[in-house]
Amino acid sequence: MCGIAGIFARTGAAKSPTREELQRMCGAMLHRGPDELGIYRDGRAGLAHARLSIIDLSTGQQPLANEDHTLWIAFNGEIFNYVELREELLALGHTFRTKSDTEVIVHAYEAWGDAAFAKMNGQWAVALWDETKKRLVLSRDRVGVRPLYVTEHAGRVYFGSEVKAIFAADASIPRAFDPLGIEETFTFWSIVPPRSVFAGVEELRPGFVRTYENGGVREAPYWQPHYCEPGGAHTFKGTLEDATVAVREALEKATALRMLRADVQVGSYLSGGLDSSFVAALGLRAKGEKFSTFSVGFEDAEYDETQYQRQMAERLGTEHHSITVKRGDIARVFPDVVRFAERPVLRTAPAPLFLLSRLVRDHGIKVVLTGEGADEMFAGYDLFREGKVRRFWAKEPGSKRRPLLLDRLYPYLARSPVAQKAMAVQFFGKNLENAGQPGFAHEARWRSTAALKRLFSPEITKATASVDVVAGFLATLPPEFSRWSSLAQDQYVEIRTLLTGYLLSSQGDRMLMGNSVEGRFPFLDKDVMALADTLPASYKLHVLDEKHVLKRASRDLVPDDILARKKQPYRAPDALSFVGEGVPEWTEHVMSEKALAEAGVFGVSQARTLWEKCRARAASGQFSNADNMAVVGILSTQLVHEHILARPAAPRDVPLTTVVEKV
Repeated sequence: MCGIAGIFARTGAAKSPTREELQRMCGAMLHRGPDELGIYRDGRAGLAHARLSIIDLSTGQQPLANEDHTLWIAFNGEIFNYVELREELLALGHTFRTKSDTEVIVHAYEAWGDAAFAKMNGQWAVALWDETKKRLVLSRDRVGVRPLYVTEHAGRVYFGSEVKAIFAADASIPRAFDPLGIEETFTFWSIVPPRSVFAGVEELRPGFVRTYENGGVREAPYWQPHYCEPGGAHTFKGTLEDATVAVREALEKATALRMLRADVQVGSYLSGGLDSSFVAALGLRAKGEKFSTFSVGFEDAEYDETQYQRQMAERLGTEHHSITVKRGDIARVFPDVVRFAERPVLRTAPAPLFLLSRLVRDHGIKVVLTGEGADEMFAGYDLFREGKVRRFWAKEPGSKRRPLLLDRLYPYLARSPVAQKAMAVQFFGKNLENAGQPGFAHEARWRSTAALKRLFSPEITKATASVDVVAGFLATLPPEFSRWSSLAQDQYVEIRTLLTGYLLSSQGDRMLMGNSVEGRFPFLDKDVMALADTLPASYKLHVLDEKHVLKRASRDLVPDDILARKKQPYRAPDALSFVGEGVPEWTEHVMSEKALAEAGVFGVSQARTLWEKCRARAASGQFSNADNMAVVGILSTQLVHEHILARPAAPRDVPLTTVVEKV
């Protein structure tokens, strides 16, 4: 795990990258790679690298080159099957100077070109510069574990793991919100790549490779999910018991790769749920000896899962560390959280994870396993159950019995949307006639989130009035989408909209790397995802039992209490963290009429009215879900404007440890 950045002069008239520009890019990513900083540059291209040393601590410095020093790389991530790929490449006659996975990518690209990325099992953002062919190649892993942003300005291509690195390179690069990025955020909870919230800045799509060469640019996918079509050739042919065995074997291998292929200690998160408990148990089996686990709990009992975390830690016998987060803690670190996330968020859930990764780092651990991705691959979310209930209901929309299934949704929520039955029936009963249409299961979420757009300023409202971001997204669905099961369709949409843009970024990479910690995700292993995509829908969502096959695969390793408990998604106190006594001064600053007007995203009057209402009700208990999302969304948008667009931190003067100059 590291940070990468660079500059490519697309035209002869464009300026060559300078050492100072690349050094500033390194400085902006220092938190991603505090161990070593390196640059490469020639007359056309420059690469910058901030290293978090995990594999090959002594000789893995970057930028790194092939045998004749004509192909250079800056790489962020891990290739977990690099040992096997290295053997293939040695057999083809390639020679290696290091033992790193980075060098394997260089030779793999030499040997197989773009096809190399399909052979890689890992998590990455990579830039390759071919001096001879004057070719720049950018690639990102299958589901977007690692970020990569790109923009063009004055004939140059700028790229970086974070937008801060791009902006640090050249102060003349325009900095502004993209109204459509804001529109997507307040619809899907996140942007959908290639869009970002910054005008003119793209997020490279996961699973794609982009190549700049001969004055042109081309981009193509090297991977797409292949969900089974009911009864089709890609469907898993075995029984449920066969699938249980196959899932277990695939996850054992995926976890072992991530636990053992590191030259530093690897720990594991424990959330108290099935996914992280299973991963930690498999990690312990692979390692064969005691290791460290880490958990976050909450002072608010509604969100706390400490009892299950302790139960699992005691069962595993790990060296367990935990923190208890209060509302004030969330308010205190929220500016840092948003500065690292580089996007508005509608929930505070990233903040406790930022504090958790700090706990990991404080104990000297650089790498942790997490259970992220299980809900998307094995159908763990309530949204999937919601979709199934609503489609069943839609077959008899006049039925009085079918809506009763809504009572089985969200049993864990104190403010469950089904607690008031009449409202729940009205809410979930809308648009049942669209049950066969793409996006049906997500429509309720998108509809309720989009209601927050009433807070937009007239300028943002006007700029987005003619664009339907939902229709735009649905137009990008692959041709085979309609042949997949309803569950597979819902999984695909969830991965495209929420996993990549929010969970893996705002809650994943960014909160981990804010404290220089690498996350590893066994459920997002190449082979685990491929297997999960072939499973019949009923193996994953059995009636309304979520992650059915996963529960069966883990039942000898995870306590019955955890397996049987109702699923509780990870959540944290939201708007109440920012109102009441003792909240930090920054809240009033960013919510002032002056700051709201300067950012220009929200109507000053609407935002202030909401803010005053919530402040007045600070002592009266919880807010509605809509008010919670609105307050967090406005605060985070204002912080993005303050810390990234309007008043970014001054560039840091950082020492370089690797310098390759061919100018």
